[in-house]
Amino acid sequence: METISLVLVLLLAVVISGFIARALPIAVPLPLVQIGLGAAVASVTSDPVELSPDIFFLLFLPPLLFLDGWRIPKEGLFRDKGTILELAIGLVVVTVLGVGFLINWLVPSMPLAVAFALAAIVSPTDPVAVSAIAARVPIPKRIMHILEGESLLNDASGLVCMRFAVAAALTGAFSLFDAVGTFIWVAVGGIAIGVVVTFGITTAKNWISRRLGEETGSQILISLLIPFAAYLLAEHLHCSGILAAVAAGMSMSYAEQTGQALAVTRVRRSAVWDTVQFTLNGIIFVLLGEQLPKIVEGAAQVVQETGHRDPIWLAVYVVAINLALAALRFLWVWGSLRYTTFRKAPEGQVAVMPSWRLIAAMSVAGARGAITLAGILTLPLMLDDGTPFPARDLAIFLAAGVIIMSLIAASIGLPYFLKGLELPPEPSHQVEEDRARIASAEAAIKAIEQELHELSQGRDDVDIYAETGTRLMELYRQRIDAGLKTGEEATLVRKIDGIERKLRLAALRAERDEVYRNARARNVPDDVARKLVREIDLLEARIAG
Repeated sequence: METISLVLVLLLAVVISGFIARALPIAVPLPLVQIGLGAAVASVTSDPVELSPDIFFLLFLPPLLFLDGWRIPKEGLFRDKGTILELAIGLVVVTVLGVGFLINWLVPSMPLAVAFALAAIVSPTDPVAVSAIAARVPIPKRIMHILEGESLLNDASGLVCMRFAVAAALTGAFSLFDAVGTFIWVAVGGIAIGVVVTFGITTAKNWISRRLGEETGSQILISLLIPFAAYLLAEHLHCSGILAAVAAGMSMSYAEQTGQALAVTRVRRSAVWDTVQFTLNGIIFVLLGEQLPKIVEGAAQVVQETGHRDPIWLAVYVVAINLALAALRFLWVWGSLRYTTFRKAPEGQVAVMPSWRLIAAMSVAGARGAITLAGILTLPLMLDDGTPFPARDLAIFLAAGVIIMSLIAASIGLPYFLKGLELPPEPSHQVEEDRARIASAEAAIKAIEQELHELSQGRDDVDIYAETGTRLMELYRQRIDAGLKTGEEATLVRKIDGIERKLRLAALRAERDEVYRNARARNVPDDVARKLVREIDLLEARIAG
């Protein structure tokens, strides 16, 4: 009963954190608020939550990585693939080596393998935390796409590197040749399993739905189970469950393009996944705050074993690691952008380097978050011989310190570096959007004509069908005409569309208010009111989106 009560308290803290973050006058990342609430929860509870590393890893990471892979814009990912790969793989390897040796030098009592594991797990970045700041300090879309792509891939590369480091710490042996071969098997196998699991499950699901009909609840539950299936199968075959979850998510975005799911399934599933993402991210940071007192106590004891009596050395370690991470990231981003700029400069023209403020913004935007915390908490409790895992509490504390300090740096640094920064204009997709609207409208007109022909066969009231079809097709023809206009005419059409959108939204809100008024007055049954409100909500979401 105590455990259930504590879980409910943690969930309540996640809910309250959202209200507090929005109420604060300054842009404070939501994870920092959640960490603070977790610490408050720890102050009123007797014992901290006992976290099993394997269970924690299984419950939190697969769905988060799966959703990141599912929703990341693929166009931006492939357009900036060079920059993203340089950051997600090259920077991770440099970080593991550079910061790993630094940590081992700072804390000689921490074995080198454990230092590498810590460096590997603090290398992944978290765009969720940056998105919280971006809500008040807009970040250019292309930078966000690069950060999202980097985060998606460096989650996998960082966690895979951590896996090798932990294995070396457990066994006391490390072979570079074996590690490279294992890495290839782990990576390729994990990606292949993720792709096969997603397409296999979605193909079977679609086949059953076509024959027996589609049930929305089952479809949503299947989407929730896919990341766990991919992860567990990959781990069972000694491949990377992390990469399997990411690959499963990316495959899901392509599998869904068949459009076989019902519209109501997609709407409800999106809402469910939004809730899952918010809840899991929130619980991870609340748990970090709840674990902080215990983590600090254990870390202070380890520091004393190194010969330093003053716990202030904990802060020194955190600052030193953060400075090293920031310096490596700044130098890597500078070198990467310089190489890319000169390589892509037109022949005979001088390459123009991006502003140092842009490089600094990209550097401080590399905040650490949920993946770092989830990964560090999975450090084994014991070595193979039964002795406690060396410096585990200190490693967890340092990772937590890196998360908190990087979030603070991002919340302060991003507004400063991005303020007044002139950037190249974002590429517009208006032409592609207009072309897609015209094509879909033409397809709709053909479908209406065909359906109208079939419905009106042998009927006496053909005129009614013809009039209804003509009225509906006229709406689609207006959309086609609007998409074909250019120049000032196109500007005028878009202005009219904007005015129409505002008027229709106002009308829909009035409709909904009236439905609610009638429901309160018991003029309409509850189920009818819910049906009408849902129809209005879907229309509003379509128009407002």
